[in-house]
Amino acid sequence: MGAPRDIGTFVVWDYVVFAGMLLISAVIGIYYAFAGGGQQTSKDFLMGGRRMTAVPVALSLTASFMSAVTVLGTPSEVYRFGAIFSIFAITYFLVVVLSAEVFLPVFYKLGITSTYEYLELRFNKCVRLCGTILFIVQTILYTGIVIYAPALALNQVTGFDLWGVVVATGVVCTFYCTMGGLKAVIWTDVFQVGIMVAGFTSVIIKAALIQGGISTIINDASNGGRLNFWNFNPNPLQRHTFWTIIIGGTFTWTSIYGVNQSQVQRYISCKSRFQAKLSLYINLLGLWVILVCSVLCGLALYSRYHDCDPWTAKKVSAPDQLMPYLVLDILQDYPGLPGLFVACAYSGTLSTVSSSINALAAVTMEDLVKPRFPSLSEKSLSWLSQGMSVLFGALCIGMAALASLMGALLQAALSIFGMLGGPLMGLFSLGILVPFANSIGALGGLLAGFAISLWVGIGAQLYPPLPERMMPLRLETHGCNSTYNGTNWMTTTEMPFSTSASQVHNIERTPLMDNWYSLSYLYFSTVGTLVTLFVGMLISLSTGLLHGIFL
Repeated sequence: MGAPRDIGTFVVWDYVVFAGMLLISAVIGIYYAFAGGGQQTSKDFLMGGRRMTAVPVALSLTASFMSAVTVLGTPSEVYRFGAIFSIFAITYFLVVVLSAEVFLPVFYKLGITSTYEYLELRFNKCVRLCGTILFIVQTILYTGIVIYAPALALNQVTGFDLWGVVVATGVVCTFYCTMGGLKAVIWTDVFQVGIMVAGFTSVIIKAALIQGGISTIINDASNGGRLNFWNFNPNPLQRHTFWTIIIGGTFTWTSIYGVNQSQVQRYISCKSRFQAKLSLYINLLGLWVILVCSVLCGLALYSRYHDCDPWTAKKVSAPDQLMPYLVLDILQDYPGLPGLFVACAYSGTLSTVSSSINALAAVTMEDLVKPRFPSLSEKSLSWLSQGMSVLFGALCIGMAALASLMGALLQAALSIFGMLGGPLMGLFSLGILVPFANSIGALGGLLAGFAISLWVGIGAQLYPPLPERMMPLRLETHGCNSTYNGTNWMTTTEMPFSTSASQVHNIERTPLMDNWYSLSYLYFSTVGTLVTLFVGMLISLSTGLLHGIFL
């Protein structure tokens, strides 16, 4: 192979492709603002008037959780830790079945706009308020990361203007959410899934051509130990094993698909319960396609750089930048294609951000505004929903500024979902699965689950787990015939931990850190859910018994 040449930079065509993607998204928003008489009621705005069909909703469900975090995070994850990530295919299946058979029927039958209305119907107003506030905090935090992270990675590799992109993304999103409501969100998502798959396939095809076929890529990967599908180690401290992915992953993702407003709002907007279930199952196919694409991209990354790792060689400063680096490396002769990839990463972002904004508006309207001001007319509710969209759009851009202070991307995003989503899912499961649960139990359980989740989650951010828990695979740089002197390859294995290692050496590792804080990030959600469930059941039983005794 020789040393890779200097990678390309962005040319005019790339900017054209990228701007085109933003423009089409905005146009869809304008179209739905005026199509079919526009958004007369807040129900039209927030629920698409409950007239959606399965396929667009399915694609939209796929898009909104396949954010740029997936496009940039998963390939570098596979590059560093191997293809065990693809076990998530099984997880997705379990998640979809759980959502469609346990949670969907309850929410669909009740015909609610906000999932938190269920909490009031099942428990009381106070529980509903707690749920709502948790959700709003979680979503704003997450959305900030989703806007900022890809902007950073792409900026460092391609020289895209960082804050220009962050603000542009935020503004375009807010614009079409405000103009077109849920319908615009769903249809822009459909368009964006197309772009994401196009971006991925262009990378995979070109990489396969350069490396000499998919078979070469697979061979390189297996020689590098990257095809580690079967790791049945039951140890919950190891980052990704078969069990952490199946168990932890299922909890984390069910808290997204089963009870997260952004997702539930979509499948509730379907015409019929059958269409709603169908949309979940079709979305499963979408998830699989994107998973296969991103794992293949990760293996292509390894195949291309197996003897010259750009991260260790200081060509890129963070693993999230490997993917854009590869794109500029192999697609530099095709003006417009790197732009397509950036558009692909951004489509992920736009779709996630827009669903978050729409869900936040829905929740605020249903849970905070309507109960306080019951006399508002439909017209003013509709205007208010639009105002909320603008407000939350601005807040999310603000969060992106804060996110610039946070650490690694995929992990941060998923740990936020785990820390806050886990207890919420526990709360809903308590309501749906435990007949004797009461509101005191629900609140107690929620607080306990939340406290424990925060404790693990924040502990893990402050004292990152040791390398042997993470089990990264070797990265080599001996193939870079660069101007370095011969001693350089010594640093290959240690290099990736320089950041966390520097924080670790100056503190004595306690058993608490080595065991409790080293818990695989996928288990945060599991811990939160189970603690909420058990504490909720205990408190409900004891208060129920006391109640019975004193009556």
